[in-house]
Amino acid sequence: MNMQSIQYWLPPGKNCGLCGEMNCKSFIRMVNNGQKVYTDCPFYQKKNCSQEISPAHEAIYTGRDILGHQYDFVLRPLPGEVSARKIVLPFRSDMVEKMKIAKGDYVLGRPMGAGCPIPHVLQVIEAEVVTGLLYTWVVGPAHSRDNKETKDVIAYHMIGFEGIATEINKEPTPGSRATFLPGFCMMDLNHTGLVNMVLKKSNGLHVRIEDIRILAATD
Repeated sequence: MNMQSIQYWLPPGKNCGLCGEMNCKSFIRMVNNGQKVYTDCPFYQKKNCSQEISPAHEAIYTGRDILGHQYDFVLRPLPGEVSARKIVLPFRSDMVEKMKIAKGDYVLGRPMGAGCPIPHVLQVIEAEVVTGLLYTWVVGPAHSRDNKETKDVIAYHMIGFEGIATEINKEPTPGSRATFLPGFCMMDLNHTGLVNMVLKKSNGLHVRIEDIRILAATD
């Protein structure tokens, strides 16, 4: 077989676990070993095949979401972290105290307040007992299948995000509303929020955004 005719494809680096593997790198290894096929990944798109193999550790961003809407920037993790920070508030804030949610715990829930249909597994960075706010990283559904105890809060409000702005089409400005794509978003849909902090650092723009909404097809 002429190796030049083989088409290669890379998953988007979301590490969602929906293919049955722990991360995208493991999925590609299974494909190369003949134990998986590309269509086992729910994000597979044949039209995005390329002729070269490169490590499957980066998502590919086109400047537009799955509906074709342009975003101002992509929000990536702070240095050394696994995802952009996500600030959430369970629908019953007293659940943080009643369920004894603490730093390091895994929490399962759906961002129902923003209309997202996908439950998220979050690792808690900080839990505030007084307000019920949880500062978290999104770690993906594979963690809930890996014999780890997961505390199910069912539903929560998406309060804010914090991370590094990259792939910038429009620079975030404090006090303005921005559109952005969380780097881990499995739906690949534009989010919008109010920018209330921008810090210029050596690794990029450190941004915090609150009052989060998901943009619909008519926006």
